[in-house]
Amino acid sequence: MAASTPRPTGPRLTDVLINRALRRLPPPTTGYTVRREHIPMRDGVQLRADHYQPAGDVAGTLLVRCPYGRGFPFSVVFARLYAARGYRVVLQSVRGTFGSGGVFEPMVNEAADGADTVAWLRAQPWFTGSFGTIGLSYLGFTQWALLADPPPELKAAVITVGMHDLHQSTWGVGAFALNDFLGWSHMMAHQEDRPRIRVGLRQLTAQRKVKRAAAGLPLGAAGRALLGSGSPWYESWAEHPDPDDPFWDPLRYPAALERAQVPVLLLSGWQDLFLDQTLTQFHTLRDRGTDVALTVGPWTHSEMVTKGLGTVTTESLDWLGTHLAGEDRPSRTSPVRVYVTGAGEWREFPDWPPETRSRSWWLQPGGRLADGPSTAAGAETASFTYDPADPTPTVGGRLLAPGGGYQRDDALARRNDVLTFTSEPLSDAVDVFGSPVVELAHSSDNPHVDVFVRISEIDARGRSRNVSDGYRRLNHSAGTIRIDLDEIAHRFTSGTRIRLLIAGGCHPRFARNLGTEEPAISGAALRPATHTVQFTDSRLLLPTHS
Repeated sequence: MAASTPRPTGPRLTDVLINRALRRLPPPTTGYTVRREHIPMRDGVQLRADHYQPAGDVAGTLLVRCPYGRGFPFSVVFARLYAARGYRVVLQSVRGTFGSGGVFEPMVNEAADGADTVAWLRAQPWFTGSFGTIGLSYLGFTQWALLADPPPELKAAVITVGMHDLHQSTWGVGAFALNDFLGWSHMMAHQEDRPRIRVGLRQLTAQRKVKRAAAGLPLGAAGRALLGSGSPWYESWAEHPDPDDPFWDPLRYPAALERAQVPVLLLSGWQDLFLDQTLTQFHTLRDRGTDVALTVGPWTHSEMVTKGLGTVTTESLDWLGTHLAGEDRPSRTSPVRVYVTGAGEWREFPDWPPETRSRSWWLQPGGRLADGPSTAAGAETASFTYDPADPTPTVGGRLLAPGGGYQRDDALARRNDVLTFTSEPLSDAVDVFGSPVVELAHSSDNPHVDVFVRISEIDARGRSRNVSDGYRRLNHSAGTIRIDLDEIAHRFTSGTRIRLLIAGGCHPRFARNLGTEEPAISGAALRPATHTVQFTDSRLLLPTHS
């Protein structure tokens, strides 16, 4: 164990400056020391950790398990901000990363290594018998892995944009989430490159390289050409589409949602790639009577530690103060707090989603979207051809990669392989809370097709921006299909127009449908598909809230 580094007993100047930048945080109260720990696992491997010890009274102990290193930004976001407010923090590098022994296999070892880390905590002379967990993204997954067999000393968890099921994130819609998981694998393959300046330079060009690789076929070979010898797990993810495949069992912890008893705060963004899992977590814990709260802001995954950091940290400190530090006050005024996009305001609810009524908007000839079914004689239809050699591109949406979130999508609506249906300007504002649904009387001349749908909002100047997306892979050529879109809290203001887009892909967010029966990992042949939508029985359903 390395010797402790002396620190001033009062709050550090840098912590005071961070507090000013984030504005709403309670002020730092103490200094702290930092020392290196080597934590043994059951197989003899040792994991490195940085131990932040407050100089004054300790409010509680926090465990943070991270694959991305113990330096900036994680040392600030999940250690210094809390240590400066009296929390002892153990910030640990997971197996095979940043000096920790063993080999990094994403998700596979987090349950066992988490349990062994808790066993080490119990043996420390400074341990007071309870601890909490915090962290985002992969750091959230490590918490769910621990909650699958929750230790009795765990008293509170704060999980920010953390998935519990890797299959749901990679294959949940039936098509492989290509861009995000190829991009993440590329990042992991190079995050410890030396010199460190090389990592920064590589990040500047990473997305361009990932998009180029995502355009190649076969998918497996093109990805490996980018990754080189790194990230050996990538192909295995891409070649196991079946949710019932035992391959996924070590990579998901649905049992954690059924076993967790501790108070859990869930933090997410409407444009986060794991939003659907966060909402599943909330609903499951709520239905079991677990003490759970939910906050969703207007953020993407990466914005949780930039634009959303002040809100995330403030609410986390409140939650931990009540449930770990034992402060005699409620942690929040309502179980659910959401940001209403379009209205630009926060709203509180006792549950999510709130009570709504379904309002239908029907597809009409001429690209119109109206509040009544088409009265045109005969079976009016519209068609488009999806060509996997020129796949419909991704524009904005729930991405891990740069370019996600709310984006102008006018160019997408102008493509020949996209159908658009647009309403008249709204006479009154329409508040939508929950999951919109698109029902389509759909057919195709090829049974191997995907359907992408999007709701956008067109402002008074004619500019279109995405609001909610849905995606589904089909295995039949005709029938009525139902697509549930991303949940939203959005106000379509008076004078704006609602637009529905329908396409056959969203590449490279999702691997293109090749139009054949070849596996995604090895397929290379391409077969176009012509989609036809019949207006009768095709509609958009919006869950509206008064």
